[in-house]
Amino acid sequence: MSDPTSTVLVIDDDPDLRASVGRLLRSVGMNVQLFASISEFLAAEQPDCPTCLVLDIRLPGQSGLDLQRELATANREIPIIFITGHGDIPMSVQAMKRGAIEFLTKPFRDQDLLDAIQFGLSRDRARRESEKDLADLRERFLSLSPREREIVIEVARGRLSKQIAYDIGIAEATVKVHRSRAMQKMKAGSLPELGRMADKLKLVPDAPQRS
Repeated sequence: MSDPTSTVLVIDDDPDLRASVGRLLRSVGMNVQLFASISEFLAAEQPDCPTCLVLDIRLPGQSGLDLQRELATANREIPIIFITGHGDIPMSVQAMKRGAIEFLTKPFRDQDLLDAIQFGLSRDRARRESEKDLADLRERFLSLSPREREIVIEVARGRLSKQIAYDIGIAEATVKVHRSRAMQKMKAGSLPELGRMADKLKLVPDAPQRS
């Protein structure tokens, strides 16, 4: 389970439980940062690596649910595992509806917590990789010339080379040259793959639905 490239963040105002969770996670080779309050967590610099948050739902001042809502508003995507000694069904339903990956009632089994953390870290790792891939794809698109970008967008709309040539007033052979160069720069092995890249970049707006 050792994963030195990830970090688990723990917020709990119970010093004994906080220390216990810290020892458990370090014993299996995980990096962990411990916080006694939400304000302490918010003041700290967040690690730039896959993370998940183990969060007590009842805390002095802001509650865990308040922090979950605040993170969502700020578009900070971090998998959350709620822990509580006073859990109830409505509270757990509310937490899960807002995207929490687990809701554990104290005292919980160490393995249940470790399983939830592994799931949270794997989900955050996948999200970060997806965001990096999208950023790389956007950078490749921006490396295209204005004409190449124009033709990629027209190809993504399903237009044929001769249609694109007619629309923008150039020879069909020239369209094919620009398209070929664009595919090389985008690292697209086929037109369907180029179309999928355009979809990921949202280069073509969705057509409005007819009523």
